[in-house]
Amino acid sequence: MYKNKKTGLIIAAAGLGKRFGGNVPKLFLKSGNNLIIQTTVEACAACGFFDYIYVVTHPDYVVECRNVLPQDVKVLEGGKERQDSVAKGLSAMMADYPETDYVLIHDGARPYVTTRIIESTLEHTIRTGAAVAAVPVKDTIKLMGENGISTPDRRLMYAAQTPQGFETKLILKAYEVAASQEFTGTDDAQLVERLGCKVALAEGSYTNIKITTPEDLPIPISNDSQMKCRAGTGFDVHTLVKGRPLILAGIAIPYEKGLLGHSDADVLTHAIMDALLGAAGLGDIGRHFPDTDLAYKGISSMVLLERVVALLEEKGLELANLDATIIAERPKMAPFHEAMIQNLAKVIGCDTNRINLKATTTEKLGIPGREEGIAAEAICILNQTTV
Repeated sequence: MYKNKKTGLIIAAAGLGKRFGGNVPKLFLKSGNNLIIQTTVEACAACGFFDYIYVVTHPDYVVECRNVLPQDVKVLEGGKERQDSVAKGLSAMMADYPETDYVLIHDGARPYVTTRIIESTLEHTIRTGAAVAAVPVKDTIKLMGENGISTPDRRLMYAAQTPQGFETKLILKAYEVAASQEFTGTDDAQLVERLGCKVALAEGSYTNIKITTPEDLPIPISNDSQMKCRAGTGFDVHTLVKGRPLILAGIAIPYEKGLLGHSDADVLTHAIMDALLGAAGLGDIGRHFPDTDLAYKGISSMVLLERVVALLEEKGLELANLDATIIAERPKMAPFHEAMIQNLAKVIGCDTNRINLKATTTEKLGIPGREEGIAAEAICILNQTTV
């Protein structure tokens, strides 16, 4: 269905989910109106990129799987380990459709996958032969060695997700070699990496989580005080003066003037921080980073934004979306929008499609119109992800 190429999908769903607990495998629990496995299959089928879908499930749940999934989805009995189950799926798909060009492999326990993630993975697969949906890690990672721990560069580290996509011949060879060497990998891409082949990183999402424990399921709203979504607004204005750099969203913008303030006076980031803090019920930036504290003199507002994000994470909140507007007569902001969005998304730890940025003038009225300063306003919605 995609660019005249035959593309198949294998969904690995044979695990018992022992870490989740309970007497029923997690994929056969209800989340909303559907079983988790139904939600996963529907999300994958809705993108329209797959010519056929194979679900490999636990032997005890083959019949139930067939009863709840669409008739055109092939349901197979899985193996002892995930790798065994995927191998069974590949074998069945090749027997039915030997002309398959590309295969994507997805975890049944990732029901929040989106069309955008699937398309990005497939496009990278077509370009490079193998691709993995992934996101930059947020936490500092520690490696344990004989001499204690060490800290790798977080900027180089990504958390692998699914789907993972491969040219059919490549993944078949990778599985064949792994079987001959009795090697078990932690994901499908590792088997391809062992062949010395390049695996590209595709666009994942922090919402594309793998359901492992009950805490990973959506939180029901049990009472009025437990809000699932929270909205906040922010506004800030700073004076333009000569001799100062103009910094917006951490980007240095060439201009004859800059903004005056105790920190770097990044008016856009200040408005965004106030919106985030407001939505979380945590006051404003003056409360957390007062301009009377020398510790914040000249500090990058992106560093402060990182601290605000940490406060949100402590409360189990994440950004659903952000809309911000820069109000200035000059300079023109459009050439810097993409860089600003990328910067903000990196610090907030979200996809760039969750951030919208605009710029406008006041038709030469007021402080921005007289080019005496620049203002910014922001509105955001936060989702409650944990209690």
